[in-house]
Amino acid sequence: MADKKITSVADLIKELKAAQKANHGPAWYRGHADATWKLLPQYDRLKNPPLEMDLLGRFRQNANLLLENAPTEALAFSWMFLMQHYGVPTRLLDWSESPLVALYFVVDDSNPKNVKKDGAVWMLYPRKLNEHSTKQASYIPSFDDSWLANYSVEEYDKGKDNGILPLAAIATRNNSRIQAQLGVFTISHRKKTPIEGIEGGEHCVKLIVPAHSKDAIRKELNILGIGLFQMFPELSSIGANLKAGLK
Repeated sequence: MADKKITSVADLIKELKAAQKANHGPAWYRGHADATWKLLPQYDRLKNPPLEMDLLGRFRQNANLLLENAPTEALAFSWMFLMQHYGVPTRLLDWSESPLVALYFVVDDSNPKNVKKDGAVWMLYPRKLNEHSTKQASYIPSFDDSWLANYSVEEYDKGKDNGILPLAAIATRNNSRIQAQLGVFTISHRKKTPIEGIEGGEHCVKLIVPAHSKDAIRKELNILGIGLFQMFPELSSIGANLKAGLK
């Protein structure tokens, strides 16, 4: 079946209502500025990735001094979230509980290379993904749950369990960006399987945003109060907005 196309916020609402399945549980959303991108985390896209333990150690080496409340456990998932937050490749893939957040990242024009490319909004049923990944009853664990022990940095770097598939999980929203974006996550293991490639992808839906519609949708989101500062409630966003207003 061909992917549906959305050219407005109203289209998004219409297609999401049509795609909803009551027995699948809650839905999560992710936006891609380029519709050809796979649902793979940044670390899995590296050709020759360093050991994850090395990345974490090098990050901690300098980050401790700059953090007021650094994670107390050296290898806690909290460090992985911090690395993700500051652009270090990790096995985490960001999702949102809000489809408007996902749509914002589809039409964001901060990278001019993507302006002329069709984008995509992905809709994920996390419980169904976990059901396929674990072959057990659907469940969305938190990152302090024993279910995720095999996904820890320590276990991952042992090089075992190559058959473990991506899992959806929730995390404490311990920074303003994750809270603003209603952030949730999937985490991968050593088997580099895109989420849409698991069990035929019946746990996710792809909606195409044509390149020619991006500007109009961006303006609609602005009317709804969805913009840079709402996604990134930081001083740099205030400065960027003020600078843009001077043009």
